[in-house]
Order: sequence, then C-alpha cells, then structure tokens
Amino acid sequence: MTDMVGSRTLRSQWDETVRCYGRAPFLEYISVDDQVTVWTYEEMDRKVKQAANFFLELGVARQELVALHLHNTPEYLTCWLALAQIGAVSVPLNEHYQQPEVRHILEKCGIPRPAGHTVMTEEEAVKAADELGYPVLVRPSYVLGGQGMEIAYKEADVREFMQVITRNKVENPVLVDKYMMGREIEVDAICDGDDILIPGIMEHFERAGVHSGDSISIYPSINIEQKHKDTLVRYTEALAKNLAVLGLVNIQFVLYNDQIYVIEVNPRSSRTVPYISKVTGVPMVDLATRCMFGEKLRDMGCGTGLHPESDHYAVKVPVFSFQKLRDLDTQLGPEMKSTGEVLGVAKSFREALLKGLTGAGFQMKKKGAVLISVRDSDKQEAIRIGERFEALGFDIYATSGTANVLNRHMVATNAIRNVDEPSPNIIDLIESGKIDYVIATSVKGRHPELGSVHIRRTAVERAIPCLTSMDTVSALLRCLEGDIKIENCEMIDINSI
Repeated sequence: MTDMVGSRTLRSQWDETVRCYGRAPFLEYISVDDQVTVWTYEEMDRKVKQAANFFLELGVARQELVALHLHNTPEYLTCWLALAQIGAVSVPLNEHYQQPEVRHILEKCGIPRPAGHTVMTEEEAVKAADELGYPVLVRPSYVLGGQGMEIAYKEADVREFMQVITRNKVENPVLVDKYMMGREIEVDAICDGDDILIPGIMEHFERAGVHSGDSISIYPSINIEQKHKDTLVRYTEALAKNLAVLGLVNIQFVLYNDQIYVIEVNPRSSRTVPYISKVTGVPMVDLATRCMFGEKLRDMGCGTGLHPESDHYAVKVPVFSFQKLRDLDTQLGPEMKSTGEVLGVAKSFREALLKGLTGAGFQMKKKGAVLISVRDSDKQEAIRIGERFEALGFDIYATSGTANVLNRHMVATNAIRNVDEPSPNIIDLIESGKIDYVIATSVKGRHPELGSVHIRRTAVERAIPCLTSMDTVSALLRCLEGDIKIENCEMIDINSI
C-alpha cells in the first residue's frame, strides 16, 4: 500500500498510490505540519499503519528538512522515532550538513574535501573567503537545485551573494567552500548497512561549477582511470556506512589534480536515479525499499560493489526553457536552470552524444558563422575552439578582446563592436540572422541591462544556440566534426541494453 504526500510526485505518479495528499487546486508544496497531520491520521488507522511505511529518503532535499524538523521539535519527536525505526530517516540527519561533524567523518574515513567554512553573516563570509583564497563557492544549506549558489571571484561577489541569501532570516549556516575547477563525478548507491551497490559511475562533461542538473552526463565514464574508479567505490562505501545510510545515497565528487574530493553527500534519492536505473537495468528504488525493510543486497540478485559497465553509452543532455523566461541570464553556473532532459543511447560515445544534443534541440549546422565573446580566463581555450570552427569552414566573429587573441594566433576573426558601442555592433549582428552559434562566457549578471546578459538574451530570443560553457562547445564540436548523421543513427531499445 502506498500513500504519497507532495506535489511533483502526485503530478507524475498519482496512479501508483492508494491515497494521495496534496494542496488543491494547484498541488502546492506540503509543509512539515501537513506531513505530520497525514502521519497522525494514518497512525489512527491501525490497519493502514501496519501496511504502510513512510520513506522520506525517496523524496528530495525538502524531505530532509521535514525529517530534521521532526527530530528537533519535541511535539514531533514520537513521529520522528517511528520513522527512524523503519529506516525512513538516518540518525542524526543534520550531521550530513553540519561541517564539524562531516569533517570528523571524512577525516575518520581518510576522504579529502575542499576546504570550507560555515558562516551566518556577510562579514563572516568575506573573512572565510579571504582565508580560503578566491574563487570560492557560496551556498545556503538545504536548497533545491542549487538555489542561491554562486561562484565568487572577488569580495564584491561574496557581498552581493550574501545580501541575496540573507534577505530573509538565515536559520541554517551558509557554506563557503574553496572552488575547484576539476572533473565532476556523480554516484548513486544503495546501502543495506553491510554492503553497497553502485549501478554506475556518471561523469559530467562540463567541469565543476555547472550544476549537475545542467551538465551533460555520461555513462559509462570515458575519462576516469580505473584507479580513480576504485577510489570512488571505496569512498562511497565508507561514507554510506559511517552515515548509517539504509537505502539510497547520492554523492558528488570532483577529480582535481589527480585526486578525488567529495563535494556533496545527499542521504536520499536524486534526479539521476531514474536515468542510471534505466541504462543499467538495476531497479534502484525497488532494491532500496527492500533494504529499508531489512533485506540484504547480496540476496537480491544484482550483486554488490560496482555493477558491471554497459556496452552502450548513455548521454543525458539538459533541456532549457530560456525563451519563455524573460530577462533571465542564460549563463550556466551552480544554480540549476534546466527544465528537462533527454537521453541519447548508442554503441559509441559520439553517436550517443549526437542523439542527446539533437534531442535537446541543437541544430547540427556544419557550416555558417559563429560569434565568440569570452571572459579573459577562457581566451586561451577559445583559440583551440576557434581553430576547430575554422577547420569546419565557419566564419568567425568576436568582440575586440577575443578577436585580438584569436587573430594573434592565426585564427582569422572579424572584430565587431560591443554592446555599448555605436551600431553596427554585436546586437545588430545577432539580429541580422547571419550567426548560427553564439559562444558567450563573459560576465554573469542578475541585471538584464548588463552587456553580457544582453548578448545572451538576444541570441536566445532569436532562437540561436547560445553556449555558455567551453566544455559544452567542445561537445558540440565533437558531433560537428564527425561524419555521423542523425538520420543514420541506429535506434536502440533501452530495455534491451
């Protein structure tokens, strides 16, 4: 018997429930009090209570807040203890976020993490950033989709971000961590208290700093050495056991300077569970639920440790709705902006990537014109990007700073005026219809009047692909440089892989 409480779950899985609880007519978010009311109602029905269990772990970050509130509020403690008895929450949940406790667990397990501090005020954040050295990642606790997370490159950034975060009362610490621009890796695992099962290791195409939901995700990984895979399995097992996880856990790592660091641990399911379950054939939710009821992984037929890799590649590509969101800066970062995702599956990585990008709406134009405007830290990388577009026969346009760098390195580039210069300028060029791709990684901003934001918004509103990560540009070029056409790609039955 299943009772579902919430909004998104009710919209997508109402047919799997015996009773649904939601706020009509719009199915708004359910508060802690609402969920406790449901628990109390069900508790009064002894027959229902015997057949039904509540698993907060199968929700998302909001469910962690529910469990924490139940644990810390005396009148709800009985409810929390009942949940803990059936493995629906781990004890104590809050230690997964409180840095002193987490630091102790990581040190005990010998697992490195980026240096960081917890702060409550703007001045504390500035001091922490000075001690860590820029750039730093500033993020509030207990948020969905990286809401409020930003990378700060200078003190002014820290102050701006903290002012946004602290507009409302800050009840939980703000985290300030050293930012590492390495390769991000994600693992979803199941733990039964003794063993773990990792269906697969997912590698992000974009470097750390882009939210996992906005990154192109690859399974099986293509750039991770076996020694690092062994380390990932060892770290995942140590964390799951020391955090007393019973069921699902999501862990995000970064590979930086040949060393694995843990950057986030979520003792719950994640948005990648359906993806990795489909492409590996491991029914993660089913196995995790059975673990909560006391069964052992070794008896379930899927094995333990790292599941054997598939002989097919699966590439998850995010989908965005920027055309419908007026004045929003499209540049990707730690805060999630995608509204969906597509999956490309094939026997080769390039074909799977082509399927994914095409499904996400990219038009694979192999000739035309590309406009490049990048920040100083991306200019050296832009040289190789420009050479690859030039080799394909593209005409290249760029703002003055980027054009100077490209021309000095023998990449023929047409310099154009910037947004704040007289017409004809970069906006006129985008609106002319001559440009097929826009690469714009220059300054991110919350204000639509900023020149860099204006460039990206103009491209999106003209339905021109606008790429804000050099890694995403590289992924696109891998497809353009290949000789595979989407109409020639083999259809794959995902149930057969």
